[in-house]
This record gives sequence, structure tokens and C-alpha cells, in this order.
Amino acid sequence: MNLKNVVPSYKVNPNKRDKKIENYIEEIGKGNKEAISELYNLTKSSIYGYILSVMKNRADSEDILQEVYIKIIQNAKKYKSQGKPMQWIITITKNLCNMQFRKQKSIIDINEVYDILSDDKKMKIEDKIFIETIFKNLTDEERQILTLHLISGFKHREISKILNMPLSTILSKYNRTIKKIKKQNKKEGDF
Repeated sequence: MNLKNVVPSYKVNPNKRDKKIENYIEEIGKGNKEAISELYNLTKSSIYGYILSVMKNRADSEDILQEVYIKIIQNAKKYKSQGKPMQWIITITKNLCNMQFRKQKSIIDINEVYDILSDDKKMKIEDKIFIETIFKNLTDEERQILTLHLISGFKHREISKILNMPLSTILSKYNRTIKKIKKQNKKEGDF
């Protein structure tokens, strides 16, 4: 098998790319170290882009990228060809991202959010008090969902992966939290 002069993945027909990837995985399972390098070069951009879109953090994304290829090496012998090797690699990647999120389950430390907000010189004192008041009246789960969406900029679908909840649950909890905040502010005469 000639592993030299591989065309970058964005220039390769998906079917040809999948065949190359399957061949590399098979070769990796046989211990071919050159195949590891070739697979990495062919898939790293796609995999890293996916990880970065999920993790939103370069350091974690780079760590997970390395772990993906370690898992591929460890599991290449077990790989069963079904014509979709990138799906297999993305599944490994997704699982590693989810494991990282579980490790960071305390991803949102409310005190850290307060510290960040209090250090923001551009934010008015009234806004800081408003946010603090809102956060004090929310459950941890409501604060996490609200913070992940409004402050961290995650999409609801990403939040569902982070918190390991169905998308419909995230959407309903988010909407109820917004209604709760509006109701709370109407009572206090702020809205």
C-alpha cells in the first residue's frame, strides 16, 4: 500500500476518502506506524474543527484531538468496516468530548461568574445587581442553562450535550427560566 502523496481530505471524493481512511485503519490495526501519520494528516482538520465547535476551547480541543488518535490506535483491530469510517472516528470524538464535559461537570461556578461580571468595568452597577438578584433566585440547573446560553454563547443543542439532557428538556427549562425571570421582575416592578 502506497501511503505517500495523499490528497488533502477537502479535495478528495468522500467515497475515495472513506476507502483511504478504512485502509489506514486496517493498516494501523496491523501496526503500520506510517498509516497513523497518514490518517492523522487526512482527518485532523475535520476532527479538530468538530472538537473545537463542541468544546469552544483550544487547549481542551487539542488534548481531545490527541486522545482521538490514541483511541483509534487502540481500537483499530476491533474496527468493523461498514463503509463509514469517519462516522466511527466522529463517534470516538463525540464520546471523548462528552467525557471531558463530565469531568468539568462543575463547568459553571456561580462565584466565578460573579467575579467575571464584577470585574467588567463597562457594566453598570445596576446591571450587576440585576444579574446577581436573578441568579440568586434560580436553581443551579437554571443558572447553568442560562449562563451557557446567554453568557458563554452555546446553542441549545450544545447545552443538551454538555448537560447530557434531551434538547426538548433544555429548551423548556430555558423558556421557563426566562418566564420566571420576567415574572420575578414584574413583581419587583423592574419590567
